[in-house]
Amino acid sequence: MLKGISLLFAFALTCGVVCGQNSNSSTTTTERPRTNTNRTKPVATETQETAAPKPAPKKPATTAQDTAGSDGVLAAFNALLDGIRHASVKEVTGIYWNNPRLNLFNYNGSVTKGWEQVRKNRESSYPEIKDVKLDVRDVSVTMLGPDGAVVTCQWTQSQTYKGAPETASGRMTLVLKRIGTAWKAIHLHSSPDTPNPASIPPSEQQRPSPSPSPTP
Repeated sequence: MLKGISLLFAFALTCGVVCGQNSNSSTTTTERPRTNTNRTKPVATETQETAAPKPAPKKPATTAQDTAGSDGVLAAFNALLDGIRHASVKEVTGIYWNNPRLNLFNYNGSVTKGWEQVRKNRESSYPEIKDVKLDVRDVSVTMLGPDGAVVTCQWTQSQTYKGAPETASGRMTLVLKRIGTAWKAIHLHSSPDTPNPASIPPSEQQRPSPSPSPTP
C-alpha cells in the first residue's frame, strides 16, 4: 500500500511588545508628561515556500500470473482448468513446474514424477480426448506466505475418450509456488470422492451414527 505523503509547512511569527514606565510627580512639581512607548515588531511574512509534494512511486505493472497474493494463484489455477477443458498439452504443462522434482498423485492411484513425464503422458492421452466438460466447486485458496499457496476443490469431469463417453468426479489439492514472476504447480493430488469400499481398511471405514435411545 502506498503511504500518504505529509507536507510540512513552515510559519515564522514573532511579536514583541515593549512598554514604557508610567511616572507620576508630586503635587509640588510640574507633572512630567506620561509616555507609553509601544514598540511592536512587524509580523514576519512567510518567505519560505511550501515544500512541493513528492511524486508518488509508480505501481509496478502486473500480469495475470504476476499479481500478488491469491489473485495470481487463482489466475494460474484457472489457466490449468482451461488447459484441461481444451485438452491442450501446451496450456496444461505451462502451469506445471518444469523440474524433475514435480510429482503428481493421480486419480487412478499412480504417481507421475518429473515435468517431462507429465508432458509425455499428456501428449499420449490428449489427442484421444474430446468434448471435455469440467465443473469445479468449493474452491479454496490458502496462502503459505508470499511465495506459496494451496488450492483445494471438488470437481466433476465428463468427456469422450476414443469415442466412448466417460464421467468421473473427485477431490483435488494443488500446491503452487511463485517461481520468478509466475505461479507454478509443484504438486497435485487427485482422488475419487467415492472410493471403493473394498479398498478401505476397517480402521478407516466410517461408523454409522448410534441410534438415539427411545424416549420412555
